[in-house]
Amino acid sequence: MAKSLMLFCTALAACLALAAADWSQGTATFYGGPDGSDTMGGACGYENLYNAGYGVNNAALSPVLFNDGASCGQCYVIICDASRPGGQYCKPGTWITVTATNLCPSNNALPNGGWCGPGLPHFDMSQPAWENIGVYSGGIIPVQYQQVKCWRNGGVRFSMAGNYYFLLVNIQNLAGSGSVAAAWIKGDNTGWIQMSRNWGANWQALAGLVGQGLSFAVTSTGGQYIQFLNVVPGWWQFGMTFNTNQNFNY
Repeated sequence: MAKSLMLFCTALAACLALAAADWSQGTATFYGGPDGSDTMGGACGYENLYNAGYGVNNAALSPVLFNDGASCGQCYVIICDASRPGGQYCKPGTWITVTATNLCPSNNALPNGGWCGPGLPHFDMSQPAWENIGVYSGGIIPVQYQQVKCWRNGGVRFSMAGNYYFLLVNIQNLAGSGSVAAAWIKGDNTGWIQMSRNWGANWQALAGLVGQGLSFAVTSTGGQYIQFLNVVPGWWQFGMTFNTNQNFNY
């Protein structure tokens, strides 16, 4: 009895917190098949979303939300808005948290660019995530959403690509704000080198660092700065991913 009461109070507190929060309006569709397998990869460069720490609860964001890749890794809680047209396809009392892993581009063949047209906040969610809040036959639903704190298993991950004179690092599995605002890299024989966003969650350094052990420093979009020292050994190769035991709170 006491355990049931405690669970009820926890659920009620969560509902009240959601109700009190500030929400924005948008729309949501789905893609990727019943198991979400076709959502792997995408414009953030995470490739296998399970290996990158994100799983099937993911979404492609319209350009206004995607922000040229700056939103990659961010988390959004989404509820279906039964008060708006299309709300008959809502599943009442449900919500889902998704991670931004892809871009839903504007379709110039459609009026106003379609659902992901300029200025329109839209989530093209994995089908399993979408079906938590919407009835399949609806196809598209009105939603309310807000960005929330991300919770991740394990630490930040660094996936290596590039060539001898150019390093491209995909920074994955951030908790807290979920996304990267700035990044630096340091080799055994260098000082700290400022990196720049190449595309999505891929950050580049125009430096020859092959054969050196590597450290990283990252500032999240929440403003937290962490150094990840000596996380990549000198024998690293392109295509490898390296885990850490540190992650962000905001």
